[in-house]
Amino acid sequence: MSTKQVSTTSSTPFSVSRISDVLKTVLQDCSVPPTLHQPLFDGNELKYVTECIETGWVSSVGAFVDRFEAMLSEFTGARRAVAVVNGTAALHLALKIAGVQHNDEVLVPALTFVATANAVSYCGAIPHFVDSSYSTLGLDPEKLERYLNETVTLTSEGSINRHTGRRIRAVVPMHTFGHPVDLDPLLEVCARYQLEMVEDAAESLGSYYKGRHTGRFGRVGVLSFNGNKVVTTGGGGCLLFEDEELGRLAKHLSTTARVSHRWEFFHDMIGFNYRMPNLNAALGCAQLENLPRFLERKRALADRYRMAFQEVTGVSFVDQADFGTSNWWLNAIILDSKYAGRRNELLDAMNRDGIVTRPVWTLMHRLPMYSGCPRMDLSVAEDLETRLINIPSSVSRKLA
Repeated sequence: MSTKQVSTTSSTPFSVSRISDVLKTVLQDCSVPPTLHQPLFDGNELKYVTECIETGWVSSVGAFVDRFEAMLSEFTGARRAVAVVNGTAALHLALKIAGVQHNDEVLVPALTFVATANAVSYCGAIPHFVDSSYSTLGLDPEKLERYLNETVTLTSEGSINRHTGRRIRAVVPMHTFGHPVDLDPLLEVCARYQLEMVEDAAESLGSYYKGRHTGRFGRVGVLSFNGNKVVTTGGGGCLLFEDEELGRLAKHLSTTARVSHRWEFFHDMIGFNYRMPNLNAALGCAQLENLPRFLERKRALADRYRMAFQEVTGVSFVDQADFGTSNWWLNAIILDSKYAGRRNELLDAMNRDGIVTRPVWTLMHRLPMYSGCPRMDLSVAEDLETRLINIPSSVSRKLA
């Protein structure tokens, strides 16, 4: 597996206390809090938020929203960024703009945060769960292509699921923990089967696929600025576009589709009240000013973890694939298969010691509301679910 798992050469037996001690040492040496990911506010956050309060521009009108969008466009290279209230709202709007309609199917990784599947449901569409790759933890394009070849019929209306009779409209790759999915072969699959690609880049601000920022490869990409992300606005999200017209449409729809007028309220489409408040954007502007420093420190922390776990028996550090540059949003370790049964013991011991760790999300097809959804063989995702553990990944206050 390359999540490039670092091979272990130590002859020391598997030890829960040994793993816990390694984590404690790295956290102490790097001055990282023992929580999964807490925000760091040591820039202009207070200044900008105070400006909003003092001027009264705290809601949907104010200069910081435009500024935040411009900063995101500049950093990612996207032609247009549209800030919204949270990442889930961004996903919902992105799917609507990509043409997902009632009773369509949308290909979604089983190994993802529930918002990816929920956004599909908000459209009246059906999540169709697909498997992951060991090398990225994200969607496996090669396995997906084999599955689609056996499952769909190509028609003038697109790909039709032979088993359900429904159209498969789109695919939503999610860059797990900030590690980019292998996008080039996935784009080939999309072209072959007439699928729209909506990138769930919620976790990958500052991640790159072959030198290009994630979120810029499909019809639309989505970012999140939840309180635990690399950059936070408290709550917030964003849509990234290469197509200016689609960006303008997203802005219109996210602001209740109100036609601009000094005093009249006229709405020409069914829109959404998804606007990001100026107060949140002010926080985000200050955070973006420090993003390069945040990323440098997070990558340095990942380097320390990688080295520290080289000699630990039974566990490997989850690394980035050769084609990608991760933002290292959440670092992870993976247990060797023979120790999978000790995952909960390890989680319990570390959390009892004050080191906040967690397993990966419960796979989507195991959740009651999605148990009846179509799915392919999910053996890799099911294996990863039993062995992955996220470890503390906050921005270090010490690493250069």
